Amino acid sequence: MIQRDNKPWAAAGTARIDWQDDGAPLSAAFDDIYYSRADGCAESRYTFIQGNRIPERLADSDRPLFTIGETGFGTGLNFLLTWEAWRNAPADRPRLHYLSIERFPLRADDLKRALSAWPELEQLAAQLLESWPVPLPGQHRLVFEQGGVTLDLWFEEAGEALEDLAEQQRALVDAWYLDGFAPNRNPDMWRADLLAAIARLSRPGATAATFTAAGDVRRGLSSVGFKVDKVPGFGDKRDSTRAILEQAPPRKPPARSRWDIADHTPAGAPRSALVVGAGLAGSAVAHALVRRGLEVTVLERDTIAGQASGNAQGVIYTRLSRRHSTLTDFALHSFLFAARHYRRLFADGLLREGADGALCGCFQQTDNHKDLEYLRTALVAVPELASVLEAADASGRLGLAQQGSGYWLPASGWLNPPAVCRALLSHPGIAVVEQAGDIRLDPLDGGGWRATGGRGVSVEADVAVICGGLDSNRHQHTGWLPLQPIRGQTTELPSAPPLEHLQAVLCHEGYIAPARGGSHCIGATFGPNNRNMAPSAEDNRYNLTALQQALPAAATHLSAQDPDTLPARVGLRCASPDYLPIAGPVPDREGVLQKFASLRNNARQVIDSRGPVVPGLYISTGHGSRGLTSTPLVAECLASSILGEPLPMSRHLQRALLPVRFPIRDLKRGKASDVAYRPDDTGGAVGVAGARAVAVRFQGR
Repeated sequence: MIQRDNKPWAAAGTARIDWQDDGAPLSAAFDDIYYSRADGCAESRYTFIQGNRIPERLADSDRPLFTIGETGFGTGLNFLLTWEAWRNAPADRPRLHYLSIERFPLRADDLKRALSAWPELEQLAAQLLESWPVPLPGQHRLVFEQGGVTLDLWFEEAGEALEDLAEQQRALVDAWYLDGFAPNRNPDMWRADLLAAIARLSRPGATAATFTAAGDVRRGLSSVGFKVDKVPGFGDKRDSTRAILEQAPPRKPPARSRWDIADHTPAGAPRSALVVGAGLAGSAVAHALVRRGLEVTVLERDTIAGQASGNAQGVIYTRLSRRHSTLTDFALHSFLFAARHYRRLFADGLLREGADGALCGCFQQTDNHKDLEYLRTALVAVPELASVLEAADASGRLGLAQQGSGYWLPASGWLNPPAVCRALLSHPGIAVVEQAGDIRLDPLDGGGWRATGGRGVSVEADVAVICGGLDSNRHQHTGWLPLQPIRGQTTELPSAPPLEHLQAVLCHEGYIAPARGGSHCIGATFGPNNRNMAPSAEDNRYNLTALQQALPAAATHLSAQDPDTLPARVGLRCASPDYLPIAGPVPDREGVLQKFASLRNNARQVIDSRGPVVPGLYISTGHGSRGLTSTPLVAECLASSILGEPLPMSRHLQRALLPVRFPIRDLKRGKASDVAYRPDDTGGAVGVAGARAVAVRFQGR
């Protein structure tokens, strides 16, 4: 399982390309070309597209998803040709999911040059280049064709990536493109353990094709259950290999996992979902599910984005660190996914530039000089992610004089959260019910869930997802969740010289973005365990003072503002104890405490078992102040999980988000009690031990 906690932060290694006189790219590390000099397109079509019968299988598939795995993305030629074949398939074709591993990704300029050799693929290549991820270790999900085509790029060593994928314990892949460099040039790509992982990830009847006909490769595939055929190669190449999985290998026991969650994918693909909450979390989940063909109903107690998601301006950002941690790795990958997600919403016309937001970049002030000095060197390899700026350069980017240093995030920007929610919920497959009052969830006898609320609201669906912020633990099965309210007040500041010249986001202890509608939203305060919803002049004063310290150039304008009269808004953010979101299937807490009870005595033991879940019930909450950044990736993870699809993040990161982490931690620390929860008359929940009510009660509103 991929885990980098406390290791120094660094970019992924990129490919070193020697461009040949005939224009062919050659890998300097492996002394091998990326594609045939004669006709790379024709060779790839013959070897991989025809070799795996991709057009016929797309036309005949009766499943909603067709998944291809690839060991070596290279120039992306195979992906583009597969995408082309998908476009040419009948309209009722399945969605295409493409998993590809690349240890040394090409830099964007090399990728552009390589793909320029195929003008017939120009349009698809342009879309790939537009979304090409920053070369950072880990998994990067790219979404095309309104969700019809998904590309997962793993910038990892193949063994690490395949091991991580295999930990999902699901057969995922329908066809394999085994496309590493020649076995004698890159033997690590053809190891026996990699071929075994490939077999474990394959659906029954999965196919595989490769350029090579080396005996070790054919024998390796045969040893893990594939029937192997040697077929004529392309052009002057004598032979190549095709294979089909006849016997799936046995499940491999987990080597490092001390606990896991049950296989919670509903029997039969769910066709409908209900989502409780129409803030950023609920809107993102609804959008991710409807893109997969589900009918979605969103129930909102009040109005769309009426609670913590209702600020006039918010920022998509991430804080960079010298070392990896679960929190910083999740924050960085969710930031990169969110930036691509919002660019797509702007490109599709769902968000309006200026009115709903702008991806104008962000300057993060910091006085942590040790971090900055490390990042100054580390970021040289990834200027598209960030760069360290001194005051003069930062002033030029912002349009306002700066006095301190920090780093520049070019993919960042600001958004109007209510506009984002409305854009995500605008899909015709999503029904939104506002003013639904207190919502109660009850399981149906035959499977599925019923949600009831005020004004006669009653909705049934195959699965339910709780996205209610602080209200998320007001349900029968979630009352134990440790959610913390954090009060945040933003201040509406009129724009005037010099602030009207601000052309990018400035983050300090708070933030300020370029003006929207003649005013800036500044803030926000941070008040843990404070539920006071009344705006205060004191908090306005705090926001003004913090901004004045960060932006002395605007001191005259800021000091002239009256904190007693400035408009303000208060929202209650919902945070978890470890400041990571809480997302995934809702566990059966009592069942988890029983199954993993021995952790009380030995917290380090390996328990090869899966904890029970509440069937068909999921949650996304605890996003704190970073909802704009974290909710898109979390929603993608939830939707993938619900439908049994490949996940958009490593298993280490997914496990870190699961709600079951809290009873597991309590067991390890000897703090877990045998408290269960039942619904009360308010629509909330009350904790009970046996027949006795305990002191903790969660009431509905």
